[in-house]
Amino acid sequence: MNIRSLTRGDGVVIGAAALLFIASFLDFYSATGLDLPSVWDTDVYRLALPTIFLLGFIAAGLLIAARFQPETRKLAGLPLAAWGTVLAVAAAWSSLWSLITSPSGADLGAGCIIAFLATLALAGVAVAGAKIPALAGGLVPEPKPVTPAPYGAQPQPGTGYGYPGAQQGQPYGSTPQPAPPYGGTPQPNPAPGPGPQEAAPAPAADFTPFWFAVPVARPLFPEDGSPTPIAELAPGTWYLAVDQRGPATLIAQTQDGRRGVLNDTSGIQRG
Repeated sequence: MNIRSLTRGDGVVIGAAALLFIASFLDFYSATGLDLPSVWDTDVYRLALPTIFLLGFIAAGLLIAARFQPETRKLAGLPLAAWGTVLAVAAAWSSLWSLITSPSGADLGAGCIIAFLATLALAGVAVAGAKIPALAGGLVPEPKPVTPAPYGAQPQPGTGYGYPGAQQGQPYGSTPQPAPPYGGTPQPNPAPGPGPQEAAPAPAADFTPFWFAVPVARPLFPEDGSPTPIAELAPGTWYLAVDQRGPATLIAQTQDGRRGVLNDTSGIQRG
């Protein structure tokens, strides 16, 4: 689990769930001369607790959990995010009706009003959060990029991609061979001979495919080197790394089977 995979929209979801939790302890309705309890008193409120508050809590949990699971993982045939969206809309709808159909002689309490605002924010982010650029950005800013080493220099420990912030051992993606085709330390000049000799490149390191997610939206370029992107990798979605080119470049595959080159692998989260 990596907090860098969360977006600002996810932050709104977490805040709405916290606000909904606070509202559950406040008076749902109020009336002169009566001390009406919170929704946790099920003898008075038999529907408000399960249809508004519990649905909202479950919806927020599913929306956040979907960020840390592969998109292929489903619950009863639907992705976790789809379930969270449906439950969030249902909670907002129930909360709206609690405002409209308040009991005769009773006024709206702070818990009822705050619950409506919280579920409305929750449903709004679930439905349209990915389409709003201000909410699609990363919740935690990316670390400042490391100054790239000169061509041919060996990458320093901790600057490779993989788990963000990993400092121990050799960074993922670096080539252990003494003469890699790109990014490694050049071999010493061969002894003089009758003519120039070209050193054979060392074999590439074994590569094991893995799932990964990007912290922010990043383009995926064709493998033939064309500058026009073929797709855009979105944060919160898991993609499959199928090969490696150089110490900081991956060949990624999208859910629909398209393959391309991901040049910026900084801060990615491995699944």
